[in-house]
Amino acid sequence: MGGVRGRKISKRALTMDAGSLTFLIFLFLIAFLASGTAIFVAIICTCVVSMTIFLGFDIHRIGAALARIMIRSSSAWELSAIPLFIWMGEIVYRTTMVEGLFKGLAHFARRLPGGLLHTNVFGSAMFAAVCGSSTATTATVGKIFLGELNRRGYDRSIAIGSLAGSGTLGLLIPPSIIMIVYGLLAQVSIIQLFAAGLLPGLLIAGLYSLYIAFRAPRLVAPVQHEQTPQIPTWRAFVYLLPVLSLMLLVLGSIYSGWATPSESAMIGVAGALLLTALRGELSLRLLRDTLLGAVPVSCMIVLLMASAAFLSMTMGFLHIPQDVARFIGMFDLGPYGLLLLLAVFYLILGLLLDGISITVMTLPITLPLVIANGIDPLWFGVFLVIMVELAMITPPVGFNLFVIQGIAGETILRIARHAFPFFLLMCLAAVLVTIFPQIALWLPHVLFH
Repeated sequence: MGGVRGRKISKRALTMDAGSLTFLIFLFLIAFLASGTAIFVAIICTCVVSMTIFLGFDIHRIGAALARIMIRSSSAWELSAIPLFIWMGEIVYRTTMVEGLFKGLAHFARRLPGGLLHTNVFGSAMFAAVCGSSTATTATVGKIFLGELNRRGYDRSIAIGSLAGSGTLGLLIPPSIIMIVYGLLAQVSIIQLFAAGLLPGLLIAGLYSLYIAFRAPRLVAPVQHEQTPQIPTWRAFVYLLPVLSLMLLVLGSIYSGWATPSESAMIGVAGALLLTALRGELSLRLLRDTLLGAVPVSCMIVLLMASAAFLSMTMGFLHIPQDVARFIGMFDLGPYGLLLLLAVFYLILGLLLDGISITVMTLPITLPLVIANGIDPLWFGVFLVIMVELAMITPPVGFNLFVIQGIAGETILRIARHAFPFFLLMCLAAVLVTIFPQIALWLPHVLFH
């Protein structure tokens, strides 16, 4: 009976257009999220309800499919890189390496127009290369750098805005957690994604620094006397050495082909622990605190990955990706029109959801569209990450805004206003990467082809 009923409802579901099915599934998802359910639970419940109503599957068949998906999607070896990179970031966050990073960068940045405001950009870019998380980058750099800039009398609005914008570099500059998630879901080489994100990340950092230098004459001049004595250049390099060595270990091992992302993450953790021990900061309490910080975030990401795989399977059963692709193809938008449509779509979602949730929830629909329009999925990974970066500084749920609120004590709307120029600069970077795709594709081609 269940099989006959399933076939009848399947035929009825197929008579519904893709827009109606997608809208109803999205409505189910919003309803579960509005009830306060965790995101991965909301996705799974949405899939169960959709498969029951539209496909007529019984609970045993759904349970068996969910069990297979959960085991398969959570046992990929590449997933081991995620908790290790998060743990490495936690180790650096809870030690004094970041204080040394500021002292070293301050020595070089004070000579530039805008002075130490550039430390937000340089520090975030460097920490992003050993962390892979936007919120961790913002919190780690902000806890030291923002206080130092305030103490020296720098313009508070641009100090906060540059921190909000620069913190998003943790998503684009490798090793990036969200790129690992995208690579696993889209079946794209994670190493090539890491290479593709490097130059766009440096481009965004360069645009931020140029803006700070341009704004420098208009800013209120900071106090002339620096409260930290001048240090020789060699000592500045010594302060930078711990973070630089971790960058070399992680990125060098990946780009040289000597290690996979998972292996390079393990190397990075070992290097961070060794540096912490050499600095006399390694303790059981530090290990406990860093693990307690890394484990919940890692579990959340893996559960989201598993729920995304279940959502992808549900979408496939309902033929939604193919039907949506066929529907959008009727408008003959072309690659640029499609990317503009997706950019608006992601910016709207960024008002409501965090970056990883946006990625896992939308990729089952957007990736087939992208491939059907001849867009390189490697390049699209970079484009998607930039869209997610924009979501990180967009109220009301921009995670970086909340992190800075906890550090600076400003309101979310005021922080968002300070970050708006950097939001526009990131939009400019997205346009440049779209017009000149080799910004993202040149380095992977050189290194791996």
